[in-house]
Amino acid sequence: MAFITVSRIITALMAIVGSTFVIPITVAICCKEYSVILPFVIPMVVSWALFAVLNIPFRGKKFNLNIRITFVVVALAWIFVSIFGAIPLYFSGSITNVVDAFFESASGFSTTGATVLSNIDELPRSINLWRCQTHWLGGMGIVALTVALLPLLGVGGFQLIKAETTGPDKGKVTANIATTAKVLWLIYFGFTVVETILLLICGMDFIDALSHSFSTLGTGGFSTRGGSIGSYNSCSIDVICTIFMFLSGVNFSLYYYLFTGKLRDIRENSELKAYILICFVSILVIAFTITPMYGSFFKALRYSSFQTASIITTTGFGTADYTTWPSVAQFFIFVLFFIGGCSGSTGGGIKVVRWVILFKQVSNETKKILHPHGVFSIRLNNNPGRKDIVFSVTSFMVVYGILILITTFVGCLGKLDILTAFTGAVSMVGNVGPAFGALGPSFTLAELPYFVKGFYCFAMLAGRLELYTMIIFFLPSYWKK
Repeated sequence: MAFITVSRIITALMAIVGSTFVIPITVAICCKEYSVILPFVIPMVVSWALFAVLNIPFRGKKFNLNIRITFVVVALAWIFVSIFGAIPLYFSGSITNVVDAFFESASGFSTTGATVLSNIDELPRSINLWRCQTHWLGGMGIVALTVALLPLLGVGGFQLIKAETTGPDKGKVTANIATTAKVLWLIYFGFTVVETILLLICGMDFIDALSHSFSTLGTGGFSTRGGSIGSYNSCSIDVICTIFMFLSGVNFSLYYYLFTGKLRDIRENSELKAYILICFVSILVIAFTITPMYGSFFKALRYSSFQTASIITTTGFGTADYTTWPSVAQFFIFVLFFIGGCSGSTGGGIKVVRWVILFKQVSNETKKILHPHGVFSIRLNNNPGRKDIVFSVTSFMVVYGILILITTFVGCLGKLDILTAFTGAVSMVGNVGPAFGALGPSFTLAELPYFVKGFYCFAMLAGRLELYTMIIFFLPSYWKK
C-alpha cells in the first residue's frame, strides 16, 4: 500500500509537470523548431499514461501518509522531476551529456540557476523557455502545486507541504492545506502576469518577457541571453526585475494578508522588517562604494540595488560582474550569500528569520549575564516565540555548515581552488547560482568533473528542501522500525 501511495503521488506530479510542456511545445511550433517538439511530446504523453494506469483504479480513495513515507515522497518527487525535466534538454540535442542535462534540470527546479551551457543565445527558444519555466515550477514548490490541483492526499497533504516549504515555522494560511496551496499559487501566477506585461512594455518580446518572469518570480536566474539581464542594457528592465526579485524574496503569506486586509500581521512581521533593513543598508553601502566605477551615484544605485536583490533572494541574475567591484562591495555581496530570502518565499539560502532568531537569542543571553535571575523570551512578530525554535534553528545552521564544508571538500577534489570551492559550495547549498573565482557570474560549470556536478545536484536539491528531507535517508535511525 505504501508503494501504491508513493507511486500515485509521484505519477500525479509527473503528469502535472508534463502538462506544462504544452507551453514550450506551443513556442516550438510558433518558432518552427520542429525538431524540439517530440522530446517534449513523448515524455508528456508517457506521464499522462502512467498517471492514468496508477490512479484511475484507485480513484476517490485517499491515503494518509506517515512521516517516513512523507520524506520518501518529497525527496523522490524532486529527484524524478529533475530527471523528467532533463529529457527535453538531452533528446533535443541542446545538451549532449546525460549528467549535464540532469544538472541543468536540477539547477532549474531547485532555483539555483547555475548552468553548464555557454551557448545560451544559440539554443532553441522553446528550450530556453523550458529552462526558465523549471524555476517557476520549483520556486513555489512542485509538491505544493500537486496538492493544490489534485486534492487526493487527505490529511497527508499538510505533511508533504511541511517537508517542502522553506523556513523554521510552517503553518497554514487558510484552514485547508489544498486551499492554502491554491491561494499562494494564484498570487504567484498573478505576479508573473504583471511582470510579463511590464517587461513587454519595456521592449522584450513575449517569449523573453515570459521566460524572465518565470526566472524572476522563481528566483532562479536562468536567462535566454548569455549575458543575462545585462544583455538588454535597459534601466527600466533592470528596475522591474529588481522590484520583482525583492517581492519574490518576501513571504508569500504576507501578500495573502495584504489582499485580505490583515495589515497588522504585515506591520509586525519581524522577518520582513529585517529583510527590508538588510536590503536597504546593502544597497546604499555598495552604491557608495562603486560610484567611482560608474561616475554617477544614481547609476551605481541601479547596479547595486539589482545585484543586492539578485543575491539576497538567490536569483543570480547579473547586470555586472561583482567580482570586479571594490573589496568592500564584494564583502557585502559575500555576506548576502549567507542570508537568503524570507521563509515562505521562493528564495533560497538560510532565510532571514533564522538570523533574526539567532540575534534575538544572543541579545537574551547578554541580558542574562547582566540580570541572572531575569526571564527573557524571543519575540517574533510581537508575540512570544517558542523556546524550541532556537534549538531547531541552531541545529539547522550546524547541518547547513557541515554540508557546505563537505561540498567544499568535493570541489577541492575536483581541483577547484579553495575560494572557488567554498563560495561554490555556499552557492549550491544556498541555491544562489553564481559564486566567486572560477565560478563567478561570467563563468559556467561546464568544465567541472562529473562527480563534482553530481554532488552539486545533491547539494542544490538538499538546499531547496531545507536539508533534512534529503539527508535523513543517510541516518541509521531512519531505517530502524
